[in-house]
Order: sequence, then structure tokens, then C-alpha cells
Amino acid sequence: MLRIGLISDTHGLLRPEAEAFLAGCDQIIHGGDIGGADILERLGAIAPVAAVRGNNDDGDWAGSLPETRMLCFGKIRIYTIHDLARMEIDPAAAGVSVVVCGHSHRPGILEKDGVIHVNPGSAGRRRFTLPISIGELAIDGNAVVARLAKLVPAGRDAAAFVRDS
Repeated sequence: MLRIGLISDTHGLLRPEAEAFLAGCDQIIHGGDIGGADILERLGAIAPVAAVRGNNDDGDWAGSLPETRMLCFGKIRIYTIHDLARMEIDPAAAGVSVVVCGHSHRPGILEKDGVIHVNPGSAGRRRFTLPISIGELAIDGNAVVARLAKLVPAGRDAAAFVRDS
């Protein structure tokens, strides 16, 4: 079984709770609005990273980041884009199993036309009353399960994160 960590909208802040959640992942996907090359370097120390450029990612460090990315794990195809409103493909027609996005800071999982859409939410600074969150994909052969987790700031709770199914 493969464990793919999903993170987005860090905006230059990689929380220790996020690093702890991602420990042991086989791959990490960052859905954009990274905030700096140092975030990608720190994530890369945990697992290989595939990232897309968000609307706030600019500067020399972000120039080589693609706006979209397709990853394949066996027959499972994962399409990543920061802002779903900019998606120019039909994921079902393209044989995509999972779409990973960010931008809205709203964590969510929904299935549409047989494709799982996952927004891990924002793992960076809190925005309005939205939770600080992260996600993961568990891939076992041709099966994929998406999960979200709320990150709990250190000192507020004994657990560093809470898994939601």
C-alpha cells in the first residue's frame, strides 16, 4: 500500500504537526501556494514532492513549477491543480482517478463522475474560521481511499493531529 500525503496553501508556514502527519509517506503532493523553496526542501526531506504553482507563488524559485501535474501510481492517475476553476480537462474522460486542488482553503472530499476530488485545505496560517488541515491518499492496487485530518496546534491537545475519515 502507498501513502500519498496531500498538503496545500502553506503560504510559507510548514507546521511541525504537518511534518509529523506526513512522516512515513511514500510521496507528497503540494497543491500550490507554497510560499517558498524552503517549504519544498523541508517536505523533500520527508518524501519525494510533486508540487504545482499557486496564484501566490512567484519569484525565481517558483518559475519551474508547473500549473498542473499528472502522477501515475499503477493504474491510479492523480491530477493536481491549484485552482479548480482553471481546470481545462475533463478528469473522467482523461482517466483520472483523483483530482487534488487547493486555493479555497476549504478541506473537502467529493466524488464526481467516478473521480475523487480532494482539497486538503490549508496547512498554513489560519484563514477566517476555516480549519488548519491536511490529507492523504491510501492506494492499494486499483483502490484509493482519501482522508482528511485537522491539524491541532501544539500545546492545545495531546495529539498533534486528528484523522477524520
